[in-house]
Amino acid sequence: MSEIINAILHFFEQLGYWGILLGMAVEVIPSELVLGYGGYLVSDAGGGQLTFIGAVIFGTIGGMIAQMILYWLGRYGGRPLLDRFGKYLRIKQKHLDLSEKWFRDYGPGVIFTARFVPVMRQVISIPAGIAKMSLVTYMLYTLFATTIWAVIFVYIGMTLGDNWESIHDKVKPYMIPLIIAVVLITAIYIYMKKRKAKESIS
Repeated sequence: MSEIINAILHFFEQLGYWGILLGMAVEVIPSELVLGYGGYLVSDAGGGQLTFIGAVIFGTIGGMIAQMILYWLGRYGGRPLLDRFGKYLRIKQKHLDLSEKWFRDYGPGVIFTARFVPVMRQVISIPAGIAKMSLVTYMLYTLFATTIWAVIFVYIGMTLGDNWESIHDKVKPYMIPLIIAVVLITAIYIYMKKRKAKESIS
């Protein structure tokens, strides 16, 4: 792990729970590392500085803040703003195009399932904002998915202890069944959506 990332994580450590929240909100480094490090601080190896529940709660709040920012950028700035300034947020136009297609094809439910897909979990909030999706519905889907994400990575970081830096390698056995479950949920959601559309036509 680079010295820069280590320095940022140690800075977050000084802030305790608020460091996890800040790390998730600004996401200058991947959320998996922030939450994994939070899990390490929960473990005995990390001195038990944090509690599991506290790390999950503050990680979830930070993740919600990050996604709300993207939602409001989409809602009030629209695609022109993101096309112009998205590169400063590490958002590529091709990812925006794909997220808009997903949202258009699969509807609001994709806000939940896309949270577990690399890259898409960040940018899917933007088309939701552009489409002026119901804020309450958006927040419920996002809260549910963000909480699951926080629980998974804080737990893995806690169990790894001193080896938390290997979280990307260790997480694969956990992520495969999760991705399969997400795919199945998405398939069921699409089937029900199409079935409802046919029934309304007939």
